[in-house]
Amino acid sequence: MAAERAAGALGRNVRRKEDQRLITGRGRYVSDIELPRMRHVAFLRSPYGHARITGVDASAAREAGHRVFTGADFAHVALRAQSALPSYVETDQPVLAHEKVCYSGEPVAAVVAADRYRAEDGLELVDVEYEALPATVCAWVEPAEPVHPEAPDNVLLQRTFDAGSVTDAFAAADLVVERELITNRHAGNPMECRAGVALWDAADGKLTFWNGTQVPHIVRNMIAELLDLPEGKVRVVAPDVGGGFGVKSVLYAEDVALCLMARQMPGTPLKWVEDRAEHLLAATHARDHRYLMKAGFAADGTLLAVEADVTCNVGAYSVYPWTAGIEPLMAGGLLSGPYKLENYRCTVRGVATNTAPSGPYRGVARPASVFAMEAVFDAAAARLGLDAIEIRRRNVITPEDIPYTMPSRLVDDSGHYGECLDKALAALGYPAFRAEQARRREAGENPLGIGVALYNELTGLGRAASAGPRMPFRTGHDACTVRVNPDGRVTVISGITSQGQGSQTMIAQIVADALGVGYDDVDVRIGDTDEALWGFGAFSSRQAVIGGGAAHNTALEVRKKLVRLAADLIEAAEDDLEVVGGEVFVRGDPKPQITVAEVARVAYLESNRLPAGIEPGLDATAFYDPIRGAFAAGAQVAAVEVDRATGELRILRYVCVEDAGRAMHPQIVDGQIAGAIAQGIGGAMYEHLVYDDAGNLSTGTLLDYLMPTSAEVPDMVIGHVSRPAANPLGVRGVGEGGTLGPSAVLAGAVRDALGIDVDTLPISPGSVWKELQP
Repeated sequence: MAAERAAGALGRNVRRKEDQRLITGRGRYVSDIELPRMRHVAFLRSPYGHARITGVDASAAREAGHRVFTGADFAHVALRAQSALPSYVETDQPVLAHEKVCYSGEPVAAVVAADRYRAEDGLELVDVEYEALPATVCAWVEPAEPVHPEAPDNVLLQRTFDAGSVTDAFAAADLVVERELITNRHAGNPMECRAGVALWDAADGKLTFWNGTQVPHIVRNMIAELLDLPEGKVRVVAPDVGGGFGVKSVLYAEDVALCLMARQMPGTPLKWVEDRAEHLLAATHARDHRYLMKAGFAADGTLLAVEADVTCNVGAYSVYPWTAGIEPLMAGGLLSGPYKLENYRCTVRGVATNTAPSGPYRGVARPASVFAMEAVFDAAAARLGLDAIEIRRRNVITPEDIPYTMPSRLVDDSGHYGECLDKALAALGYPAFRAEQARRREAGENPLGIGVALYNELTGLGRAASAGPRMPFRTGHDACTVRVNPDGRVTVISGITSQGQGSQTMIAQIVADALGVGYDDVDVRIGDTDEALWGFGAFSSRQAVIGGGAAHNTALEVRKKLVRLAADLIEAAEDDLEVVGGEVFVRGDPKPQITVAEVARVAYLESNRLPAGIEPGLDATAFYDPIRGAFAAGAQVAAVEVDRATGELRILRYVCVEDAGRAMHPQIVDGQIAGAIAQGIGGAMYEHLVYDDAGNLSTGTLLDYLMPTSAEVPDMVIGHVSRPAANPLGVRGVGEGGTLGPSAVLAGAVRDALGIDVDTLPISPGSVWKELQP
């Protein structure tokens, strides 16, 4: 046991802290919270995509004994996502709609009852009169009626990225490729939908909000502002959260409504748990984009210039805090991906429509932008008579180019794309599949295609590359508290959150190794704004880089004090001491001289033994900001069979190789990659939120909104190129990268098999079959 502890926790698949609780059904989600006098909330949602509200009559519901809130009750409160970008148009999002509704599913009223069933019965008694208005559901058509009067053309944000001389480069190009590419609208669909419980303590003037959120401190900040409360009087608790994927990094109107209603009903906890139909209808959507791509190439395949026009459907409102800019700006900033490019012009815009608001979703815009960029390379390779792999090799950023300043002025610090690609092709068995492809063509069997995608994932964004478009705050830092208790066990209070990705395990590994104690002796507490000093939460693949960096640095500070005190107690030089497995050794002596628990007891209980200059206690709190962040390189390849009779795709082999830097828990890293690829495959082949012309959602259940099951997700080969990043732990984020490749890979495989350009996602059997018809 001593040897195992001395080996350290990082880099090993230690038993995860969360597993016993979650696997045995002892997890505590918002749904599990039961409090005395609890009441339940149901929201009345608009049946119209766009309409004026001409009257609301809740008298029948109130006469039936229900407490009812309407938009008039909270007309003085509105969510307003802010940005300092010059083109950004700020608009208000009401807590409950009261003048007009802007999308089907927008909350208009709320009914409080003893249980959810009675609350939903009460909704039937609320009468709302509407005057229908023309609805706009497509972001690249002229609106008949603007969503917001502040933006008559529905454009909430527009920006042009410009580098080099695009015009001259196109003039010199031997080939110009032009494509129009449209990606499909997605829902996040975590296993646990949105949920909240709000309780107002009138005696203390304090609000407690249990919320299935990825960003409890951001939620606390805005709730306090909207309710005009001191932040210390708002406690937000994120208990166990069953998946997030970005959907739960938004502060929603329903969240604010719960808190406002709770203040109107002091001492009565109010609970709302979203059902799946509500989630598909009203939680944030993503990925509804159009790319007008134009790329110039030299005869040898060198990429000379890219000009792009990107329109993102941001839905009815600019979500808090990320604004309408989150998708378009990410698309424009990272469209060139891992490829060297000097001449670049890309205009991006976020356009409001009468659909559910769009927000962050795993990979934020990059699954679409990678699809667009890789489609251009596949088309160019075919027209120039080049191999699809070779044209990428000729253009990709290499380690010799690092640091590489992209045309959007982001700085790539990775460069190991070629190595990822080589490993992926080897794992695929590329020559063998090419031989099988030729054999099938000769035999007239179902064709086989090979698709490839290279990508970079910007992770752990610090203050110089903050997530979010010039919002009023910078999301670059987190805090962590590490405390060695008098018994030698360690308590860590971290600002990170967890939605099932093993975050408590990761932090415990980091602190155990940095401090020199056993992994089993570290307890991690997260998700409570009354405990953790500060943390921005889970998004942009930031927690390992930033939250992990804060935990590492803080543990080192505690270790310094521990070593200083231990040195005095055993009369040794500080530089000669090592702390391993909870014991303190003098270098060269295999026998421990004192334990961490013995040192901790002195620190707390025997202050008479403390040397001069050392305060009682053994703890520290520190922040960490990586300033820029770290790029993670990735390559995905797949061999795909196409059934000519049905248009169905069958993935024969799928390979992903990523440079995630140091893998702190290899099993968790592989799980993150596999889960992300599964979601990427779902988006590429199945998932599609479809609205009719009136703004009604046609795919509002899981009977219509298709998601992949285990039968549709192939076995994956996952490999690694572990090049440490320039941060305390050498890690690169890994949470989103897997989603970036599948659309490009599968579209490329269809092109390779059939010679068909895939211009619109998803790649359904029907769409492929239609292209195969004479």
